[in-house]
Amino acid sequence: MDVNKVKNLYGLIGYPLSHSFSKRYFAEKFEEEKIKDSYYELFPIPTIEDLPALMAAHPNLIGLNVTIPYKEQILPYLDEIEAGAAAAGAVNTVVIKEGKKVGYNSDVYGFTTSVENAIERHQLTIEKALILGTGGAAKAVKFALEQSGREVKFVSRSKADNRYAYQDLNQDIFEEYKLIVNTTPLGMTPKVDTFPNIPYHYISEGHLCFDLVYNPEATLFLQKAQDHGARILNGLEMLHLQAEKSWEIWTTN
Repeated sequence: MDVNKVKNLYGLIGYPLSHSFSKRYFAEKFEEEKIKDSYYELFPIPTIEDLPALMAAHPNLIGLNVTIPYKEQILPYLDEIEAGAAAAGAVNTVVIKEGKKVGYNSDVYGFTTSVENAIERHQLTIEKALILGTGGAAKAVKFALEQSGREVKFVSRSKADNRYAYQDLNQDIFEEYKLIVNTTPLGMTPKVDTFPNIPYHYISEGHLCFDLVYNPEATLFLQKAQDHGARILNGLEMLHLQAEKSWEIWTTN
């Protein structure tokens, strides 16, 4: 199909994009809702520096989703960043109108709604959260959790301000932090045998473990957490919620 012949072109940028569900999701949405002259394409660009050329090649491009590794790297390429996205420090949705590129973050909405539903469903009391990873998705998760009044600590390979190193994690920390969110790609297809190196034996039935990965349905991170009694949640509901929010942003701005 010649995507430049479509009136309204939307797409996803990232690299690689073999794991993405977005094209099928929006194709089904366009068909079910009888949305005409619209198409959603995947644009696996090897570097964010390819973005201007991509946009020049597709003048009918009016909306973009942004995924790993460009949620932070795209910021200098935008003309404006919505306040919530600026506070989160990451963009996953871009509106393109008359050549102006405005960045938003629908991940915050998707994550907040999904995690609060799970906390309520399982009747958990959670005041503090550990975020595994420090990338663009991690920043959006941090912003979302702090907006809900929860205390947050990042976990990464090295210790820093407001950050634990993986080797620092101990029983006291796990007794204090009852929500553990994996924002790294560890465990994602095709590398399904990988997982964050945390002391899973400290996880209990009072924990909720959330993996932003949705393929496979249950990563090794989630399996190991569930083996120790934790409630688990993958990123599929969040993905659907953020996609719907992206559509709302594209069509109301």
